[in-house]
Amino acid sequence: MKTSPIIALDFDSSQKVFDFLSLFEGDMNVKVGMQLYYKEGPAIVHQLKEAGFDVFLDLKLHDIPNTVKSAMEVLAKLGVDLVNVHAAGGKSMMEAALEGLDKGTPAGNRRPSIIGVTQLTSTDEKQMREEQLIDTSLRESVLHYAKLTQASGLDGVVCSVHEASLISEECGVNFLKVTPGIRLPESGKHDQIRIATPEEARRQGSTHIVVGRAITNAADPRAAYETIHSKWKGMDGE
Repeated sequence: MKTSPIIALDFDSSQKVFDFLSLFEGDMNVKVGMQLYYKEGPAIVHQLKEAGFDVFLDLKLHDIPNTVKSAMEVLAKLGVDLVNVHAAGGKSMMEAALEGLDKGTPAGNRRPSIIGVTQLTSTDEKQMREEQLIDTSLRESVLHYAKLTQASGLDGVVCSVHEASLISEECGVNFLKVTPGIRLPESGKHDQIRIATPEEARRQGSTHIVVGRAITNAADPRAAYETIHSKWKGMDGE
């Protein structure tokens, strides 16, 4: 995917998606999550690709290896640019996901990049310890999942900005670090906990940022996108 911000299209219909995207010009990165995909199905991916967008299909697969392999074989045929799985599914599952992508990618096409979700940005350390029974620090858990994801042959991880630099040190700067929870100071947290600004993401080594409500709920979405884009790219004179 391009390195421009990925806009999370958290809408419940294709009509709302394209009404929103009509505010913008040029090709962009967009994310199709569960709500939109389960409502519109593969058709929304085809429509976005035909319109020139790079698509991150964010379904966070987590199941037995054979099921994930079969699902990825199907998703690869959609022509998406980026997909993901939960790293908690384990090495065998992640390897199977990669195998499915390779098998399903049409001849002559580039395989979609695939990343592993470490810990959701809505998860804090207390919740991780008490509900997941992981008796370590949140940073150590995220780094463990990142190393496991890399050992499985995947291209990178979903993590918060706060772990991006550590993952770069351990897994290399070219290992993808896709970071949601991006906000402008005035945007508010919503249901995210481990949030950051675009400038922080750039400084900490994120390779891609995902931005949803800070753009889609803004009074002027295009202006919000341009502000975030300029801060992410370091073009705001900082």
